[in-house]
Amino acid sequence: MHRHMGELGALSLAVLMSLSSGASGELALSANDGKAVLVDGVNAVPANPPADSVTVIDLNATPPKVIAEIPAPTSVIGPPSSVAIARDESFALVTGASKIDPADPKKTVPDDKLTVIDLKASPPKVSAQLQAGQGAAGVSINRAGTLALVANRSEGTVSVFSIAGNTLTPVGKVNLGDDKAGPSHVAITPDGKTALVTRDGDNKISVLSIDGTKVEHTKRDISAGLRPYGLVVHPNGKVAVAANIGTGSGDADTVSVIDIEAKPPRVVHTVTVGQTPEGIALSPDGAFLAVGVMNGSNKPKNSPFFNDYGLVKVLSLKGNELVPLTEAKVGHWCQGLAWSKGNRTLLVQCMVEKEIMVFSFDGKELKPAGSIKFNAGPAGIRTAEP
Repeated sequence: MHRHMGELGALSLAVLMSLSSGASGELALSANDGKAVLVDGVNAVPANPPADSVTVIDLNATPPKVIAEIPAPTSVIGPPSSVAIARDESFALVTGASKIDPADPKKTVPDDKLTVIDLKASPPKVSAQLQAGQGAAGVSINRAGTLALVANRSEGTVSVFSIAGNTLTPVGKVNLGDDKAGPSHVAITPDGKTALVTRDGDNKISVLSIDGTKVEHTKRDISAGLRPYGLVVHPNGKVAVAANIGTGSGDADTVSVIDIEAKPPRVVHTVTVGQTPEGIALSPDGAFLAVGVMNGSNKPKNSPFFNDYGLVKVLSLKGNELVPLTEAKVGHWCQGLAWSKGNRTLLVQCMVEKEIMVFSFDGKELKPAGSIKFNAGPAGIRTAEP
């Protein structure tokens, strides 16, 4: 992994001193997949792949800067919400949905890894590694820091973990049907009583009830659009937004607003955004939605749907309605997005370029503000939720 100046492997004395009491302030964590590259629209395992890693980024710095790198299993498979940070930034969770096939180093197979990272250690370090379910993808921590949920894409379940301090204990799984359901991401409401699970395998969003560590499928399944994937809940808990990535057939895809307070919860508004809206992120105050649109940048170059750039779009969210505001060109096969506090900075991960593009935002326009280079493809990113 590279910083703007030199190799991250030799952290400067100043950075080491800044980590004397662990990482703190305003952090983003990037999960980086070394075993995935895009070769003319086809996902492949590179020869001699770099190790997977997790990068800790200080968003208080201008421009944002890397302050630590931790080896840990990660994966580009699944939505780019494979990272979750505790609200107090004391620890983080990272999933690894795939690993290199022991029988064939040119292929990957599903994996079940959930890694706990101690962000208060100096420097931050892995404190535990657990098993979730096959294809462990999207992960979330409740506001109280007492419960974590993991969507397992390859087995149709959601893993439930209790949390005491920074210690996780598995307490069961919620079965959503079969492995074809494809649970991709799970998001928890601010009151900790409800969770929503996107299911890109059968085009549903399941509503879960939460009572302590008892998590159950309410049997309410929402129809948002084709292949709901990414999902974010507004800080006020009243609405959520789902990204519907579609079938990858070149058609314009959508994002949908879900009224969580309705009984039962339901989709109330949908907006077309373009080909394959993989990444999705709400600003900390919930006023703006950032959407990472593949825009055909992940297609073979001879495809009629290929474009030589992706897009990041910002929409304003007012009540239950999304209104397009601005957009900017980004790289290829771009994944996750993350806002800084105050909505002043937006990070966009791009797998092909192996970089995070940094944009400044003034409430109306996005402007390029630098980039952070990596050795492995940045595949998932989160900040602590407000």
